[in-house]
Amino acid sequence: MKIAGENVYIPDYAAVVEGAVSRLVEEGVVSGRIIVHRSIVQLLELFALKGRGVAFAGLKELKRLGELHGRGLVTLEITGEKLRIRGDEAEEALIMEANSAVRELAMSLGGVVLTGDAVIYDLCRSLGLQALQVSRREEKGLLFERYFDEETMSVHLKEGSYVVAKKGKPGDWRYLRLSEERLSREFVERVASEVIEEARRRSDAFIEIDRLGSTIVQLGEYRIIIVRPPLSDGWELTIVRPVKRLKLEEYNLPTELIKRFHERAEGILIAGAPGMGKTTFAQALAEYYMRMGKVVKTIESPRDMILPDEITQYSKHYATIGELHDILLLSRPDYTVFDEMRTDEDFKLYADLRLAGIGMIGVVHATSPIDAVQRFIGRVELGMIPSIVDTVIFIKNGVVEKVYELRMTVKLPTGLREAELSRPVIEVRDFLTGELEYEIYTFGEQTVVVPVKKLREKGGRWFELVDKVKSMLPGVEVKFSEDGIIVELNKDQLKRYRRKILRARKLCEKEGAQFRIIYRGE
Repeated sequence: MKIAGENVYIPDYAAVVEGAVSRLVEEGVVSGRIIVHRSIVQLLELFALKGRGVAFAGLKELKRLGELHGRGLVTLEITGEKLRIRGDEAEEALIMEANSAVRELAMSLGGVVLTGDAVIYDLCRSLGLQALQVSRREEKGLLFERYFDEETMSVHLKEGSYVVAKKGKPGDWRYLRLSEERLSREFVERVASEVIEEARRRSDAFIEIDRLGSTIVQLGEYRIIIVRPPLSDGWELTIVRPVKRLKLEEYNLPTELIKRFHERAEGILIAGAPGMGKTTFAQALAEYYMRMGKVVKTIESPRDMILPDEITQYSKHYATIGELHDILLLSRPDYTVFDEMRTDEDFKLYADLRLAGIGMIGVVHATSPIDAVQRFIGRVELGMIPSIVDTVIFIKNGVVEKVYELRMTVKLPTGLREAELSRPVIEVRDFLTGELEYEIYTFGEQTVVVPVKKLREKGGRWFELVDKVKSMLPGVEVKFSEDGIIVELNKDQLKRYRRKILRARKLCEKEGAQFRIIYRGE
């Protein structure tokens, strides 16, 4: 029951997990009695057991309110009935039910609803309830921002360890220790809670993934990975920020490549090792197409590209692959940037959209340019690859190091002698020089990737070596590999040719070629 003249405040779910209530008390805006509905506490407990980061932030807020109660600044009460949870309700439905219980309590007590949600604030006002919308925190900076300067690429915080920063630029960076003392768990938890609270407040922030043991947040330009026990052995934060934002013109690309972007490149792969600047280049290419008047959209996980409002950014974690497929097919953008392609579903979606006529720009991790192409082998039919991928751009140390184009032709593969062995072959050529570097084709049941340029650099002796091994082992499949040759045979052939295999191995070793055996059916 409310005492005459007493201020009574009832926070909803958003106000609690955003840490807004304790801040308002400390600022003198809220005083008197704060009543937390028991359903809010119930949800925080439930979500914390599921490892949700927002729940940990909410529990920290309850702890702070308890401390303020102990100091006599406010009176804290927990009241109301718990929700009846069946176990199959969506989290959003449970939060709505708890917020409804908060409004009913405020109506019965004549209290003020504290909310961080503009929609709930308007709803309270329309129902005749007193409400106070929590304003965004004053821009004093977040705790982790003190560790960033102009050349900082990432900051790493872990309990029991020192603050470490990665400084420099792609391909030229170093790790530096920024703290004299090891971090306590309390400090790391505090930074994590602050990040989650801020993410729920800001329009340019998203909690992309929140699951048992980990939370991934995109906060403005910062990508923040929070990992906690039991997944890790302690609380850890990794905060990554792009050091530089470039326009495509700043890469000083050859005129021929710019012309290809205009005329032919519609199935583009951007490849490179982690931290080499793939996403930065994809971002520049997306903006370039937008300036050309093209409709551009992105699929990201998380949404960490810094792009103009004209480019719509979709999160892979808030929709199924099928839903994204339908949205993009119906909206028909000119180009779609697919950042961080990893799973079979990712590559299938890329292929389906490309075959539907949408220009695709995929970003993949690869240690060499040909590795990016090989990521499609086994995921789509070999003959479809040139229709799906026509241009491969390899980024190293922030610059374009290699550009490949893919063509399909019917020919006798390099190194084979008999004309009847002609077959469809994917040629992988250096786009700028036109030089053939790789051939991809099927040989028996295997897909072969032949490094033609390297073999030619080693001279004709390697082609002769394959012919010699074939003559020594009749009926056995012999083919090129990156560093030598592969012999494919069954166990009966292994027994029959045991001595000849040893001679073939010695012959290859003499020529500096690796000799590998693959058993059929294994």
